[in-house]
Amino acid sequence: MIRTCGLSKSFGAKRVLDSVDLTVATGESLCVIGQSGTGKSVLLKCILGLERPDAGQVLWNGQPLDRARFMARFGMLFQGAALFDSLSVWQNVAFRLRQRMDDRRARAIALDKLARVGLASDIADLMPAQLSGGMAKRVGLARAIADDPAVIFFDEPTTGLDPIRARAIDALIRGIVTETGATAITITHDMASCRIIGDRVALLADGRIAHDGPVADMDRAPALAGFLGIPSAGVGDHAR
Repeated sequence: MIRTCGLSKSFGAKRVLDSVDLTVATGESLCVIGQSGTGKSVLLKCILGLERPDAGQVLWNGQPLDRARFMARFGMLFQGAALFDSLSVWQNVAFRLRQRMDDRRARAIALDKLARVGLASDIADLMPAQLSGGMAKRVGLARAIADDPAVIFFDEPTTGLDPIRARAIDALIRGIVTETGATAITITHDMASCRIIGDRVALLADGRIAHDGPVADMDRAPALAGFLGIPSAGVGDHAR
């Protein structure tokens, strides 16, 4: 569904992306990992059109990406949820919906999506400042799926959450991706999230894809040893 071909991006003398080739199949869940500053978010911004690459292109179903059509088909869970402070919970969830339908219908859909992420209807009229971190993440997730997108992007979905809440969000994401058949790209540094959310994991290092393979095989990948806390020389022994 999505393919980046030779994607490159520099900021001044620093090359952040260096001819990145990456594919995501329809209905697949890809996790992109890497150290801070390796270009994970820049890659996501280039796919979304928030940054213009210096070279390369993004393909959508094999064709040059039609930005307007693509933007109508995607959902996004931002790092920190990024809720609008001046809007209530349901208005946040229904933000896109309210641009094309009346509030009564938009609110009904918002309540349905809130229920899907485990939130009761009695929080619909609360303001973001009244929510805990975990609740805010769930509201952000409800907003991401409100318009039944074909593609969902998750930017560090578990950042700032304790391990129990983080794994609950991971399980929700995995369930939603499986249930809807959406294509998913997750930017994360959390290897526990990769194991739950992802079908494939790609490691971005020095501007290039240093590893790309199934999540089920990542314990045997030497390139991932540092992220898994396994001494490189012992990756094979660990896998056995």
